[in-house]
Amino acid sequence: HLDLTSREFDLLAYLLRHQGRFITRSMIARDLWQETTRATPIDNVIDVHMARLRRKVDKDFPEKLIHTIRGIGFIIKREES
Repeated sequence: HLDLTSREFDLLAYLLRHQGRFITRSMIARDLWQETTRATPIDNVIDVHMARLRRKVDKDFPEKLIHTIRGIGFIIKREES
């Protein structure tokens, strides 16, 4: 059981719908926050929500599902062995 806020749930659902594909912060800002004129401050908000979601989803498991791709964004996938 995951205790997610509505925003965290929406973010996880969005990542799962795009599983295996790179998700940029601008995609999240546009599709979840409805920010069409993306400014730098929204990146911090996205990062905070992503960090909280990652703690809840990945904390108790050895295999991590949510990955940050530096300079690109995020991806949800199984770790490659």
